[in-house]
Amino acid sequence: MFGLDPWQFWLAFAVTGFAGFVKGAIGFAMPIIMMSVFGSIMPTTTALAAMILPTLFTNIQQAFRDGRAEAFGAISKYRLHIAMVAIFICVSAGFAKVIPQWLMYGLLGIPITLFALWQISGRPLVLNLHHRRRAEAISGIIGGLYGGISGIWGPPLIVFLLSSGTDKREQIRVQGVVFLIGAAVLTVAHLFSGLLNAQTVPLSLVLCIPAYLGMLAGFALQDRLDVVQFRRWTLILLILTGLNLTRRAFEYWNA
Repeated sequence: MFGLDPWQFWLAFAVTGFAGFVKGAIGFAMPIIMMSVFGSIMPTTTALAAMILPTLFTNIQQAFRDGRAEAFGAISKYRLHIAMVAIFICVSAGFAKVIPQWLMYGLLGIPITLFALWQISGRPLVLNLHHRRRAEAISGIIGGLYGGISGIWGPPLIVFLLSSGTDKREQIRVQGVVFLIGAAVLTVAHLFSGLLNAQTVPLSLVLCIPAYLGMLAGFALQDRLDVVQFRRWTLILLILTGLNLTRRAFEYWNA
């Protein structure tokens, strides 16, 4: 079944549905959930290929849920962050094989975890509006630098949105827009790299089904979460993301 044993396929199907549900409710963490399981049950290249199209598809769902006008409005409003991410992904991509993986994951995972723990403790960090554009640029630069090296550019954006007190629906939309741009680049890149091919594309396409259904269920939960609940669950997932990155840093350190 798509080059997998039946149990592997159905486990991947279920995990994708759950990852879609989490993404629909909170707006992120889908690739992390999928790769954490996929990487344990199938070859790494197959796991990455299987994740690509569901990620692209659900980011389209997320970015355009409130309509095209709102999505393009988010692109315009956060164009500085988006531009910095794009530019610095290109700048840092060439250093992917130079910078130690343990250092890169550690420098991202530890600060993200500490930030989220500080926020969830009831002592939120709120940006001064006079410094908003500077913080937007800096978060974009950091995201781009890490994105070119590791393919991870989301956490700095989420930190910025939480710190600037962004509305729940706008936060979800902006995350979707920024993640969509990255996912589109990733899809095109791997069509050329051969990772997405005649063997892996069918699997990735089929997994769009549970991803879509999971997103719909997640959207229903998102609409029921008030701002406090949404923020709490976002921070919890951010803590788990940071801890996972820190774990990977130790794995590379000990390798």
